[in-house]
Amino acid sequence: MRLLLSIILLCLAVPAFAANDRLVTIETRPGVSVPFYYMKREGAKATVLLLTGGSGGIAVKNGIPTSNNFLVRSRDLFAANGFNVVVVGKPSDHDELDGVFRTSPEHAEDLRRVIGFAKSDAGAPVWVVGTSMGTISAAALATVAGKDEVSGIVLTSSVTRKKVGALPQQKLELIKQPVLVVHHQSDECKICVPGDVPQVMQQLKNAPIKKEVYVTGGTSPTGDPCQALHRHGFIGLEKEVVDLISDWVKNPKP
Repeated sequence: MRLLLSIILLCLAVPAFAANDRLVTIETRPGVSVPFYYMKREGAKATVLLLTGGSGGIAVKNGIPTSNNFLVRSRDLFAANGFNVVVVGKPSDHDELDGVFRTSPEHAEDLRRVIGFAKSDAGAPVWVVGTSMGTISAAALATVAGKDEVSGIVLTSSVTRKKVGALPQQKLELIKQPVLVVHHQSDECKICVPGDVPQVMQQLKNAPIKKEVYVTGGTSPTGDPCQALHRHGFIGLEKEVVDLISDWVKNPKP
């Protein structure tokens, strides 16, 4: 009976967390607003700001992100690992977040405003995690944001060629926060090439701590090699990659 009661109480407690998760929209520039899905967790020591790839959308339906993007579909794993989670959507003045906008002062300002909200509300340091085109945003932000704003960045399935803002094009030497780079060894996306990662690492010459990790395996990939359900999106490796990221954010090591 006690075991049954414990199970019932546990089941009742799980939705309580979800009930506190909500879509928030704030003004970031005059006349411009940015929506983000906010998952605040009691006792969290850090907040992870998740930046998606592609057009930058999170496919909100009924107030909940429904995108298949690796970071969007893995948000609960980050929360379960003890983080506040912020899943950032597109600003109201852009339908498509291309490389030009992702490296612009306006985009950096949008993200800094969202970070300001998270820091003010949760009082925890913020780590920025980008995937695919989101790595352009994360790296560009880190080149202009101080360590008091962004404690470190994580770049997953990084864009390394053919796009404006591809990491080797950016002034990565300006990044002075810890950086973790995670790539699937068999990523077949032609703009996110595993063999280009060493060049990115070399350019991160002023990052106080930096580490590159290549993962393998996962379930059978499907669809476009540059989309979320392929190796590019760590299909079947979500928990392993999120755990890897979480452990490093909690204790960054070269």
